[in-house]
Parts: sequence; C-alpha cells; structure tokens
Amino acid sequence: MNIYLDLFLTFAKVGVCTFGGGYAMLPILQREVVEKKGWATDEELTDYFAIGQCTPGVIAVNTATFIGYKFKGLAGGILATLGVVFPSVVIITVIAAFLANFADYPVVQHALGGVNACVVAMIAVSAIKLGKSSVKDAVTTGIFLVVLCLAFLFDLSPVLLVILAGVAGWLARWKSVCKKEGEA
Repeated sequence: MNIYLDLFLTFAKVGVCTFGGGYAMLPILQREVVEKKGWATDEELTDYFAIGQCTPGVIAVNTATFIGYKFKGLAGGILATLGVVFPSVVIITVIAAFLANFADYPVVQHALGGVNACVVAMIAVSAIKLGKSSVKDAVTTGIFLVVLCLAFLFDLSPVLLVILAGVAGWLARWKSVCKKEGEA
C-alpha cells in the first residue's frame, strides 16, 4: 500500500476510535503507531504527547502531526493530521444533526456514561505501559511522584508541569555528569 495512504488511514483509524479526547487516543496510538507500524518508540510517543500537550491546539492533532512529520516529513505531518481529524468531522456532523433530538433519552445518557468509563480504563492501561518505559530509575521515579502530587494537590497548568519536569530531568542529568567528571 502507498505509505502516504497508509499514514492517512492509520491516523483515520485512530481518529475514529478516539472517544473522550486526546488522552483516549493514547492506547490506540501506542498499538497502531508503536506496536504495529513501528513509526515511533514508546519513548518518542511519550515525548510527542508531552510536547503536544504544551503546544497550542488539540493534543490528538498535535501528536499526529509530530508523528507524521517525523515519519514522512511535511507531507506526512499533513496527512496524519488530516487522517486523525477527518473521522471526527464526519462523526460530529452526523451527531450534531441528530443528538439534539435524542440527548435527553436515558438510554443515550447511559451509553455515553459507559463510553466515558471505558475511556478512563483505556487511559489507565496506557499510562501504566508508558510509565514502564519512562520511569526507569530513582530520578525519573522522583520526578514522576513530585509531578503526580503537584497535579493532584494544585491546579497547575500541564505546560508548567512538563516544563518543571524537563528542567528537573536536565538538572539531574547535569549533576550526574558533573559528578562523574569530578571523579575522573
């Protein structure tokens, strides 16, 4: 299959399966882009997701753009972006046309509640998988725990948390390198 068509269709599949926002697409992205296609590693996906959260726009679109661009340059970035957005545009258009007529029905409200519960479970599984590949030593464990506490206890911007974690990681690495050079 044409690689550009494959890129578009893969991200369209991710887009059509994404209920609940950008975080819900993480396990699908992990399966499709990392495990099946090998277009990115778990570490790269984590980085793209973090950067996608810090940059303006929708996290799902930003992440798709980063992966597509990394894999096939500008054309890849554009096609991945279009692929992830296309299903949403179609689905939202159809839902908008009909949901207003059915939104108050208990069966519709219960179905949406079930979808939301599923999304939470998918995010948890994905977070555990990413944690195994990202939290590797005492420093990354410490950064993870501090950011987790800050996120739960305070209403801090995710951008600020990512920047603080990046600075902490850089400082820890810098201190480690300085210590090794001092020993040499």
